[in-house]
Amino acid sequence: MKKLVLSLTAAASVLLFAACGNSNDATESAADKDEVIVGLDDTFVPMGFQDDQGEIVGFDVDLAKAVFDLTGTKVTFQAIDWSMKETELDNGTIDMIWNGYTKTDARVKKVLFSDTYMENKQVLVTAKSSDITSFDQMKDKVLGAQEGSSGYDTFNNQPEVLKDIVADNDATLYASFNEAFIDLENGRIDGLLIDRVYAEYYLTQTDKKDDYNEIESPFEAEDFAVGVRKDDQGLADKINEGLKTLQENGTFAEISEKWFGEDVTPK
Repeated sequence: MKKLVLSLTAAASVLLFAACGNSNDATESAADKDEVIVGLDDTFVPMGFQDDQGEIVGFDVDLAKAVFDLTGTKVTFQAIDWSMKETELDNGTIDMIWNGYTKTDARVKKVLFSDTYMENKQVLVTAKSSDITSFDQMKDKVLGAQEGSSGYDTFNNQPEVLKDIVADNDATLYASFNEAFIDLENGRIDGLLIDRVYAEYYLTQTDKKDDYNEIESPFEAEDFAVGVRKDDQGLADKINEGLKTLQENGTFAEISEKWFGEDVTPK
C-alpha cells in the first residue's frame, strides 16, 4: 500500500511539473523568440503571395521583415487556410496573422491587434461586358467572395447592401481570390466582392483593367493591422514600435512606393 501511495505521489508530481511547464510555454511572449512565424494566405497579392519562383513576397512580407530586422529576429512565413487563421494562431502554429488582416469587432474578441498600418476598402468587380456598374444591378445576380474574408463578413453584417438582393441571398465562396477571378472571367459569377488593394494589383499586373469595373462600395473603410494572441501584448508592442520606427525613418514609405506606387503611410 505504501509503495502504491509513493507511486501515485510521484506521478502527481510529474504531472504538476509538466502542467507548470506547459503554462509557462503558453504565456511566453513571441517577442522574446529568436524566430517568429507569420501566417498568411499566400495568394493575396500584393500583400503576401508566391511569385513565379515560388518565393513568398509582397508588401506585408517586406514590412514584417523590416520590423523584425530592427531587433535581429528571423521571420518565417507560413501559408495557412485563411478561414482557419484564428485557430492556427490559438494553436501556436503561427505567432501572428500579417496579411491584409482587417480589424473588425468580431475579430477583436479573438485577437489582439497592433496599431493600424494601412487603410483598405471593399470594391465590387464586374466585367464591363455585363453592364453591371452599381451594387443595385446585382439583383438576382451571382456574387463571389473569399471564405473567411472581411468582405464576406461585411456582406453578412450589412445585408441590405447586397445579401438581400443577390441570387440565393448568399455568395459563392472561394478559398482564394485567384479562384474567384477565374470564375468571374469565365462568367460563372457576375460580380466579386474583394479588397481594393487586391483588385487594383491583380488587374494592373494582368493588364485587364480596361475589361473590368471596380465599383466603390458603401461599406466603411477597413483598417489593416497585425493580429497576435490575446495574451501576447509583448509582441504587439514590439510590432507597434517597429512600425513607428519604419514610418519615421522613411522605410515604410519606400516599401509602399515599391508595391503601390504611392506612400500609404497612415496620416
